Amino acid sequence: MERNIFEMFETLKQKALSYNPDLCVERLVRAFEIAQKAHEGQVRNTGEPYMIHPLSVAQILAEMELDCDSLVSALLHDVVEDTEMTTKDIAEEFGESVATIVDGVTKLGKIQYTTKEEQQVENLRKMFLAMAKDVRVILIKLADRLHNMRTLKFMSEEKQREKARETLEVYAALAHRLGMSKIKWELEDIALRYIDPIAYKEITESISQKRKEREEYIDDIINNIGAKLNELGVKAHLTGRAKHFYSIFRKMYAQNKTIDEIYDLFAVRAIVDSVKDCYAVLGLVHELYLPIPGRFKDYIAMPKPNMYQSLHTTVMGPSGTPFEIQIRTWEMHHVAEHGIAAHWKYKEGINGSTEIDDKLEWISKILEIQNNVVDSDDFMRTLKIDLFADEVFVFTPKGDVINLPAGSTPIDFAFAIHSAVGCKMSGAKVNGKISTLDYVLQNGDIVEVMTSSAVHGPSRDWLKICKTSQARSKINGWFKRERRDENIMRGREIVERELRRNNLTLEEFLKPEWINILLKRYSFNSEDDLYAAIGYGALAVSKVMARLREEYRLTHKNDAENIFTQATEKQTKSNSNGIIVKGIDNCLVRLSRCCSPVPGDDIVGYITKGRGVSVHRSDCPNVDEERDKERLIPVSWVSNDFRKSSYITNIIISAYDRRGLVMEITSLLYEMKIPIMSINTKITKEQIALIALSLEINSKDGLNFIKKRLMDIDGVFDVSRSNPGNNVNSN
Repeated sequence: MERNIFEMFETLKQKALSYNPDLCVERLVRAFEIAQKAHEGQVRNTGEPYMIHPLSVAQILAEMELDCDSLVSALLHDVVEDTEMTTKDIAEEFGESVATIVDGVTKLGKIQYTTKEEQQVENLRKMFLAMAKDVRVILIKLADRLHNMRTLKFMSEEKQREKARETLEVYAALAHRLGMSKIKWELEDIALRYIDPIAYKEITESISQKRKEREEYIDDIINNIGAKLNELGVKAHLTGRAKHFYSIFRKMYAQNKTIDEIYDLFAVRAIVDSVKDCYAVLGLVHELYLPIPGRFKDYIAMPKPNMYQSLHTTVMGPSGTPFEIQIRTWEMHHVAEHGIAAHWKYKEGINGSTEIDDKLEWISKILEIQNNVVDSDDFMRTLKIDLFADEVFVFTPKGDVINLPAGSTPIDFAFAIHSAVGCKMSGAKVNGKISTLDYVLQNGDIVEVMTSSAVHGPSRDWLKICKTSQARSKINGWFKRERRDENIMRGREIVERELRRNNLTLEEFLKPEWINILLKRYSFNSEDDLYAAIGYGALAVSKVMARLREEYRLTHKNDAENIFTQATEKQTKSNSNGIIVKGIDNCLVRLSRCCSPVPGDDIVGYITKGRGVSVHRSDCPNVDEERDKERLIPVSWVSNDFRKSSYITNIIISAYDRRGLVMEITSLLYEMKIPIMSINTKITKEQIALIALSLEINSKDGLNFIKKRLMDIDGVFDVSRSNPGNNVNSN
């Protein structure tokens, strides 16, 4: 195995020298020796020496022809995290550039986080901050993740699914945003294998069975186009392009098609020497085959934000079978495969330009979000919009192109122009006509923003309309700056109200030592900053309360139990359901089945005849405050009561009906370890699936997290609590 490691390093060295004859071999050798010594005795889950991993990561980067610092950083990228070596040691040996890259790749391992989600977000924050300084950080991170995915079969099933989902949600999306399609496709295909192994097997077997038939079909087209191009004297490299598995999977489930109904499993790619030749090939193809209306895209004239350029057209092929052809130059092909890694700024010994910085402006926008988004859930949601969303291209009245995520509105357009334009916006015209602010922009729309000096800032309602994280960030930023005193007051009122709901006071709960922990965790400078963030909506008060309880329990477990129970005992005692009935001890209390309240819901007590107090959600239609005012009694949850650890609640999922929908929902809940007590499904005449579920959960926060995960499922457009009269069988 030692010989294998040295062979791998020799292969790496020769590959690097093949595209960079001036490579500093001594630095590469020194990095290899240090990494080998640092990882000596460490073994991966595969049973191989750990050194195989950094060598493999460096090899992936060498295939992208990256510079010496990148290869050295790849070899050293795990030494700080897994050994006693520090970034200071690396800086002294290899310089600040390598140390910065290695530090950016290293996870935040020394800080304790309450949830995995929060830890993931903090690691991503650090990574984006490092990316803003040097984009090679993410190139190494992607290569690291790609090699880990290639060896994922050696991990537990739970870890496989966890890593596969994270890869799809973050790393494949990052690869796409950076134009690195080769890595993106492989990450997606491997992730699919572990997220939905049945679908993966079905797709791979179906493609394998008909591969010969499709290849013959594509070969005939290539020969036909090639012969005509030779007659015209146009030199072109023609190949068949296989559609990758995850792309087929998405098409099958998004359009509810079988694999036999997808005709573009293989397409044709033409690579030529010049842009002029691209359009010449396009003209020839449209002469030979009938173009399908609406299926031509010119990404040469209007490149994608990730630098991708090509001509795409879909035409009707032989026997009435449509096929797609992509036409690009060799330079465009190299950028399409390797994206940002193909750019000359990161080649050895060549100075950079501002062009690449313009292409990476979106990283700065993501960093902007951090100033106004504290909550980890909000950060991930806005990040997914920036990375995943399809795009629309709209125009200013002067003809400048603005690209925005699909679903964007004139508000998003205004803030994309400039924050001052957005904050003074009084209305908008689309294609010359007055438009509503919630109008969804379409490709080719010409948008004009109307401004007024009488407008003193954006409306809070705009946060419900806008799509982009950039607009949300700037709107929140305006309220943060302009109404700080108001936000502090509002935030303090929200906290006091939440404390009163739990029968606690500010003096009892917000002690300096706990607040300091909060300020440090959320990067606030003062207590006022904390209240302001809660006031303008950047931080949910439930998160603050949960964090304070958790932090105090970690350091003063016994005292924590006392302070939370003593406060509730000031008025009355709780019952076995974790409910306090004001002024009454030891009465019979039951949770109403009609609305199934859970901890975190606003609740009200109803005095029944002979059955004690029935607890309903405040919005339960079975409770009328006017009609039942004589029977209503104040009740509240005991925030620290763990004697009843689970509650039954009912939800209804509304989704566009498709094959495998119910299985995907139940699989997700099984993966989250959420017990399903009952399930009932109904399909409407409009092909809308209504799925009623009875679940066992522990709190409203837990339910909100479940709802958020369910909303991520393809086709799901609503997840709501079930009340009497809105079940799937009601008319």
